[in-house]
Amino acid sequence: MDIAPHPPMAVVLRYVDAFNNGDSKAMAALCADPMQILDGMAPHVWQGPTASQDWWRDVCKEGEHAGASGYHIAVGEPRHVDIAGDHAYVVVPATMTVNVQGTQVTQTGSTFTIALGKVGTQWRLTAWAWAKGA
Repeated sequence: MDIAPHPPMAVVLRYVDAFNNGDSKAMAALCADPMQILDGMAPHVWQGPTASQDWWRDVCKEGEHAGASGYHIAVGEPRHVDIAGDHAYVVVPATMTVNVQGTQVTQTGSTFTIALGKVGTQWRLTAWAWAKGA
């Protein structure tokens, strides 16, 4: 089954692809202004026009400190792709893998929740939150 049957989900998948490629500019290009990110890593909240790039910078800093690299997210079938006019709400199960000091670590059972809005005719992320799994 194609997990991107709706335009908002297709944008989420493009964002995940940009993340997997370490492309913070591509991630930022898929975000609205303002943007908000809520994540388990301190400082936990990033907001504003550079939220995605600021968050990625902090991921890289923390990764250097912990010896982590090679971040990769895989998402499953959406639990929700709710569209109401120019607004959308997407919830997907997710798995993250990362190399930590030479050992691959897999975080299963995570949830990636995304709010999107239309900017002109294009869907853009307005906020996302990551809830850690096991």
